[in-house]
Amino acid sequence: MNRFNPHPSPRDRTRRDFFWQAGGGFAGLALADLLCRDALASSPHSALPHFPAKARHCIFLFMNGGPSQVDTFDPKPALAKYHGQPYRGDAKVGSNGRPVGHLMQSPFPFAPHGNSGLEISSLFPHLSRHADDLCVIRSVHADTAAHASGCLQMNTGGIFIGKPCLGSWLSYGLGSANANLPSFVVMTDPRGGPIGSASNWSAGYMPAAYQGTLFRGSGSPLLDLATPKGTTAQTQRRSLDLLKSLNETHLESRPGDTELMARIESYELAFRMQSEAATVVDLSTESPATLEMYGLNQPLTADFGRKCLITRRLIENGVRFIQLYSGGGHIEDTWDGHTDCIKNHRTHAAETDQPIAALIADLKRTGLWDETLLIWGGEFGRTPTSEGVGKPGRDHNWHGFSMWLAGAGVKGGQAVGATDEFGFKAVEERCHVSDLHATILHLMGIDHTRLSYPHQGLNQRLTGVEERHLVTKALA
Repeated sequence: MNRFNPHPSPRDRTRRDFFWQAGGGFAGLALADLLCRDALASSPHSALPHFPAKARHCIFLFMNGGPSQVDTFDPKPALAKYHGQPYRGDAKVGSNGRPVGHLMQSPFPFAPHGNSGLEISSLFPHLSRHADDLCVIRSVHADTAAHASGCLQMNTGGIFIGKPCLGSWLSYGLGSANANLPSFVVMTDPRGGPIGSASNWSAGYMPAAYQGTLFRGSGSPLLDLATPKGTTAQTQRRSLDLLKSLNETHLESRPGDTELMARIESYELAFRMQSEAATVVDLSTESPATLEMYGLNQPLTADFGRKCLITRRLIENGVRFIQLYSGGGHIEDTWDGHTDCIKNHRTHAAETDQPIAALIADLKRTGLWDETLLIWGGEFGRTPTSEGVGKPGRDHNWHGFSMWLAGAGVKGGQAVGATDEFGFKAVEERCHVSDLHATILHLMGIDHTRLSYPHQGLNQRLTGVEERHLVTKALA
């Protein structure tokens, strides 16, 4: 290089100068990436986990519509004794002005399963084989009887739109465990999403980058993800670089615009996902035995089975949080058995029982069981009374219902807490939805009182400002 001209024109550069500078530039790209990761690692919330985590991944099996606890995991002999009689107790029953009928026993017999003798209804013949892995919390309660606000509370801890969901808190607190896929993936039911739709996987007041990414269960996981025909990777890379430059220039006049920042990152993530995501949802490499185990060869179980199998593959590829919805749209397309809870639950349980049991078995086979937390449940439960005399439907019940945890850090083969003799209200070891959230965060290595995000002058938390307690009996 000419020592009298520190900034020579291209004509003054030798071929050796060019290759040296180009090589330095490529090294700089790698350095920039490492520095970016270091910057993320030194962010205020990067001291997480607060203690050694039991689980690295979390799967939320969301039974949209509200499954009945007295027909699934909370046997009530008193309902059989008083079946058909009017309820004369002091528990609040019914919602939305619907009529309250008589006490109604479950048509699905319960039986003890596994070495633990955990009682599970006949709705789940496959899942019951894993009874010793399940910790059923029979005393969960919420603050609302409406589906939209109930789903929001189960997902975000609050009944109003605008708060980050559980998956967003985990993404914010723990970061991503992979470079080419989202940290947080959602797969809904083909009959529709939950009431409230995307607000259930929104990042709320956090940067939009922490929101869930909606995957389709078949075909391309995301619309318009495939590279256009005739476009080379180099051409696409140059186009993205130009788009990124224009967006960053635009962002300079709008500092703090998280939607725009998320949009910029989404293009980059989509570019990285084009090969990775397509591979994850391509099940052609799975054995016929695996496809059969998940129920992909049966119309009733094919959709949920496919999503469960994709979930295992996403976990293998480092995705942090995955939420699967069973039930979409409204009323009978969900677990919302107002008209006929018997037919409703028989259908939706049959759609999900075999795939969920297959997912558990497959996580164990692949060695992922000891690092994956599973959650099962809906936004609330259902009443032990019928909806109208002689009608087999059940109304909403948010005063006491069942959910279960399994997998990493969970002490299985037990039921924790209890509802009253009929199953109306949680009466022993009551577990608020926020207590459940605190327990989930704990299993992921997070102290719920220390994970916060500044918003409107307050350090906001998933579990709110009220005192919350871990479900310690659920912890191994």
